[in-house]
Amino acid sequence: MGVIVPTVNTVAEPEFNAMRPHHLSVHFTRMPIHFHPEKDGFKEFMDDLKIRLNELNQFSADIVAYNCTVGSMACPADMLIDKLESVTGAPGVATASSVINALKVLKADRISVATPYSDDINKHEKAFLESNGVTVLKMAGMSFKAIEPELGRMFAEVPEDVIYEHALSVDHPDAKAIFLSCANFPTATLLEHLENALGKPVITSNTATFWAGLRKGGINDSIKGFGSLLSIS
Repeated sequence: MGVIVPTVNTVAEPEFNAMRPHHLSVHFTRMPIHFHPEKDGFKEFMDDLKIRLNELNQFSADIVAYNCTVGSMACPADMLIDKLESVTGAPGVATASSVINALKVLKADRISVATPYSDDINKHEKAFLESNGVTVLKMAGMSFKAIEPELGRMFAEVPEDVIYEHALSVDHPDAKAIFLSCANFPTATLLEHLENALGKPVITSNTATFWAGLRKGGINDSIKGFGSLLSIS
């Protein structure tokens, strides 16, 4: 599996490698986040993406993933997946559409969301989710006095106990699942504990992307320890 992550991301690589079945290897390359790729008709984003995809071609990746929540929400899913697959010839997934697919499989059309983002980014993410048929009942972000790239690095440094309480704080009695958003938010090891505490599925940007990549690549292993999603084939 070849994975593209934002330049500041230090969470996805260890999480993917912790989750991977023994017969799969996972390899990463990096690119900047394009927050408003629509400004030039997605040209710069697509050109940048092609460079990274050609890097993944060098080792003949069997599955490719663009693993960035905000970046993938900013681009039409069909356009993004088509680019991943047309350049590499491999099955491709991206975070935003992977999250939507995971929620459909879980039959979770009413959810709560916890993020490390600002209110502005949360507003954009809520609009994206609801445009895809997912009602957001409760949502909360975090406040950091920083800008990129320091801001992204701070997401990765939030202690797990703080994230755990943050996730519990957004639960709603009518939510069918909890979504912990951001590929640079260290959440994967919390999922079993959260699901046991809440009695409902909890997914993250990384678990949804990894699950979608495995399944699209024809790998149906049931993976334990990282939430119920990864046991669904």
